[in-house]
Amino acid sequence: MSARAELEALAVGIREGRLDPFDRRWHPSVDHKGREAAVLVLFGKLDTVQATSDKPLAPADLDVLLLERAQTLGSHPGQVAFPGGSRDPQDASIVDCALREAVEETGLDPSGVDVLGELPPLALGVSGFVVTPVLAWWASPSPVDVVDFAESAQVFRTPVRDLLDPANRVMGVVRRRGAIFSSPAFLVNGVLVWGFTAMVLDALLNGLGWAVEWDRERKHYIAV
Repeated sequence: MSARAELEALAVGIREGRLDPFDRRWHPSVDHKGREAAVLVLFGKLDTVQATSDKPLAPADLDVLLLERAQTLGSHPGQVAFPGGSRDPQDASIVDCALREAVEETGLDPSGVDVLGELPPLALGVSGFVVTPVLAWWASPSPVDVVDFAESAQVFRTPVRDLLDPANRVMGVVRRRGAIFSSPAFLVNGVLVWGFTAMVLDALLNGLGWAVEWDRERKHYIAV
């Protein structure tokens, strides 16, 4: 089965209520009372950059679109994220929100994006948003880059094989208000992918059956 077919099957299972990629011990269901937002989780085939990992964990040309937020932003500065943002009144649906934000942040052509489905919404306690990840396939990739450097530092396509490589996986550890929080993270493309984005990626890779064992005792401490 192709990567796209596996993603489509996951989306159908979620839509029909048979599958939920998120561990509800850590991601409880939400009641949609928070401010709505969406991110675009866009998989596709790399056109130029190949995976650095030589482990046959996924097709070498399979990737996902990410960006690094500008350090000057007041919310989540410098963090790696999916394209996305809060829903505006003109957005007819949460899918429209994800696509609009992706266009504004990366310049992609939405006509080349096939939306496969929505993942269950997740609550972000820090910001109060309820975020719906929109799963999509890049059927006809278009050039992407930073549109506004006040918003993003870089836009890049990350090989899934590199995300799966155990050598690139760590537990991100954050201390907030005297408490310590740990969650799966990834060291790829010279940056750390952690927090909400890493948790969505981790859940998807596990839900698809692509993930392999990695050392959860390997810690990466994050200053916030």
